[in-house]
Amino acid sequence: MDLKALYAVIGGSGTLSSNFPLGANDPGVVLIDDNLQFATPYGLSPVFSLFSVDEKQVLTCKMHGWRSGVSRADASRQIFWVFREAGVKRIISEGGVGTANHLLDPRDFVIPDDYLDFSVRKDVELDGKYLLIMRDSLCSEVRSTLVATTRQHYSGRIFTRGIYANTDGRHFESPAEVAMMKGHADIIGQSICPEVYLAREIGACFAGLYFVVNYGEGLVAEWSHEELKDIFYDDAPMISRIIIDTIRRLPVDGQCSCHELRKETLLKGIYNK
Repeated sequence: MDLKALYAVIGGSGTLSSNFPLGANDPGVVLIDDNLQFATPYGLSPVFSLFSVDEKQVLTCKMHGWRSGVSRADASRQIFWVFREAGVKRIISEGGVGTANHLLDPRDFVIPDDYLDFSVRKDVELDGKYLLIMRDSLCSEVRSTLVATTRQHYSGRIFTRGIYANTDGRHFESPAEVAMMKGHADIIGQSICPEVYLAREIGACFAGLYFVVNYGEGLVAEWSHEELKDIFYDDAPMISRIIIDTIRRLPVDGQCSCHELRKETLLKGIYNK
């Protein structure tokens, strides 16, 4: 694959309606190429765009690569195979989430520092050659840059740490499921896993910006589909601008420990590819 980019953005519901990256209306953003697809060992990739932010090249795709006829596990493999081949070192993911913490409200931002994986998509890998240590799984440097940039763009509540509980979807969670997660997690979504595992496998830093769009079932109050739609459409340009400015401020090479937490597997006889 003859394409290089050191930064990547995995778009979710927060940027879907804003025509990211052009929807940010940032004069430093230049769209280099669009409608890029790549043949991967896991099938044809989702569509990517390649753009630059002040000469930093960035790859991005929409809605975590999810699309009809492709499993979510394969969509993630396709994305991260492309990232690995392109040499991506820093990844920002974003999305809308529900609450497991009854103190959170819609339109709160959460930049989590840990996760719980309640999905069944646990055995999702590219080649299995590495032991993945999930300490500091969400890069402290990318997170701190996201926090600082979000504060510049948003006057509402911003939570600088939290636990993201990952479920499979595509349905939302039941009241009993939310009650089980309450006290153990703060937000609930469907995308941080396996993205966080695959980022570590390719040796890239990963962090996410998540916007609360609804209360978890059984917490605080019922939510409406209309309110959900309003949040997606009204706030998407702001989320796009936060991500663009974060990339602008984020150096390629940092002082974090992310690259040290991927080790060669000890199972040489099994993973010897």
